[in-house]
Amino acid sequence: MSLTSLPNMTPFQKVLVANRGEIALRVMRSAKALGYGTVAVYSSADAGSAHVRAADQAVCIGDALPSQSYLRIPAIIDAAKATGADAVHPGYGFLAENEDFAQACRDAGLVFIGPSPAAIRAMGDKAGAKALMRAAGVPCIPGYQGDDQSEERLAREAAQLGYPVMIKATAGGGGRGMRLVESEGRFLDLLRSAQSEARNAFGDATVILERAIAQPRHVEIQVFADRHGNAVHLGERDCSVQRRHQKLIEEAPSPAVDATLRARMGATAVAAVKAIAYEGAGTLEFLVDAKGDFFFMEMNTRLQVEHPVTEAITGLDLVAWQLRVAAGEALPLAQEAITFSGHAMEVRLCAEDARHGFMPQSGTLLRWRAPASVRVEHALESGTVISPYYDSMVAKVIAHGATREEAARKLRHALSELVAFGVTTNQAFLLRSLSHPVFLAGGATTAFIGANESELLHTDENSASRARAVAAWLLLAMTGEAPDSVAGRLAHRHAVPMKLDFDGSQRILRVRRCAVDSHEITDDDVRHLLHGEARPSEGRARFTLDGITETVDYACEGHVLWLLIGGSVHRIENRSHAPDARDRDRGGDGRVRASMNGRVIAVHVGVGDGVEAGQPVAVLEAMKMEHVHAAPLSGVVAAVHVSAGDQMNAGRVMVEIQPPHEGMPRTAGDMS
Repeated sequence: MSLTSLPNMTPFQKVLVANRGEIALRVMRSAKALGYGTVAVYSSADAGSAHVRAADQAVCIGDALPSQSYLRIPAIIDAAKATGADAVHPGYGFLAENEDFAQACRDAGLVFIGPSPAAIRAMGDKAGAKALMRAAGVPCIPGYQGDDQSEERLAREAAQLGYPVMIKATAGGGGRGMRLVESEGRFLDLLRSAQSEARNAFGDATVILERAIAQPRHVEIQVFADRHGNAVHLGERDCSVQRRHQKLIEEAPSPAVDATLRARMGATAVAAVKAIAYEGAGTLEFLVDAKGDFFFMEMNTRLQVEHPVTEAITGLDLVAWQLRVAAGEALPLAQEAITFSGHAMEVRLCAEDARHGFMPQSGTLLRWRAPASVRVEHALESGTVISPYYDSMVAKVIAHGATREEAARKLRHALSELVAFGVTTNQAFLLRSLSHPVFLAGGATTAFIGANESELLHTDENSASRARAVAAWLLLAMTGEAPDSVAGRLAHRHAVPMKLDFDGSQRILRVRRCAVDSHEITDDDVRHLLHGEARPSEGRARFTLDGITETVDYACEGHVLWLLIGGSVHRIENRSHAPDARDRDRGGDGRVRASMNGRVIAVHVGVGDGVEAGQPVAVLEAMKMEHVHAAPLSGVVAAVHVSAGDQMNAGRVMVEIQPPHEGMPRTAGDMS
């Protein structure tokens, strides 16, 4: 049968992408390759972003907050009508799995590039999805999916399941509204936290409970189906390396899945999508235990962030498949024609501080350079503002090799070359993860980060000392001092102290200039000899340190130096000429400060309340996650400076607490 004779064709000419950043750019790339016009939508915070410039047309749909822009269904529909777009691609995230959005597109006469509203509804509710999967013969994790959401009933069901128990928001995704409960005493606190996060993220606080499987693999099956009854799977992806239930490293195929298990899981996934008359791209997520048994967790009715690894091993363009299926075409390939080649890995580069609980970061990228040797999905450039309003993931780096070892090696090399200065990222953490013996052996489970966190966060002191020596040389070189002057020679005849703030830690080095291009740098008891140009090249510097010659990337912003060396980015501030600041303990002074830029979503205390150290006092939402701020000491609340809905800058005082012996609460507070 020719394509033109197929029934139910829905041709379109122009695609509006209802998403932002690298997601929108990825969809536009395939749409343009197939000859479609493209339309971008954007918030006021994204007016100058790359996806806006890349589209044929662009429409502003609101303010920075997602609820006032990317989640505004009427504004997106109006943008499609205004530009003449006749199809909408939701990307992944935001409204991608929103049945009301899919229905609104249909009602407006637009082709929704995704499954039907009924399919989204069926699989979007985790409780209902598990019931459907059981009916289709798909193995599911034991749990509770009842309508009774009272704390008493949920606590009782958790006790019957036996701890540890997993709490999951039924409308959730991306790890939001999900909590692992290890013991009964923690259940209610974590339940309330999960419900609050789900309510703020999805407008629905309903949860389900599941028995937690010890150290499982997180394996997902990519499926595709068309409206003509055809369905296939495109193999599996292993997404076990996670933090806060959000994926950091994904790979295909899974090192824990052999051909027999792949066939079983694939057949199960295909049967499941046929049972619900599914159309388009989807992913069934499973937990695989040590025995090789697998259990259904959920279905994502959209394309996944990690789809490039499947594209790498199949040679297929999954977004192009989405567009063809949405237009009414049959699937391009039958199951037996789909083949797999080599191994692919992807890491998610996130604006977060791994050393401080993976705290999301925001700010301006001073300098950005993507490695040229591998595929990098991003919407970044030097000067890009990483805002606190959206997800912390800023780029994906993907490598493909003939073997798993080759893919990992290529990915490590690419990460070591990536330059992201100005905002703290998880670059070094990813490199350590990719180099860890457990990961290299293919043994990483969902417990990998928790079990190896100290090693993954460990900074090699020898490498750090070398980095400090290079930083001292660069900072001296940038002062503009004339080293060949008489005063310069005399000034550096003896070692002089240099005070640095190195990644938040105060260090004092002693530097002695031996010649115009040579310095002796002492860091504690370690002595380095560095030969380098008196005026290094802008942005890249070549030097010889202790007999080893290499090149580093760097950037300066005032007295702050950003340095990439050995795959790690360091932030160094020259404080040699700064007056000594009055040291203050961030917790000991009783002030609870915002740990990041974000929005206050809850304040749990009032003036005069008694609190215990560690008791939650306020909650910030940043980059789609809730962050609880606790009392640093026991005492009495002296002042509350914020209310729910307030926007916070990092470091601003939200609550002040006085130890009981300090008397009555103060009425005014430090707002610094």
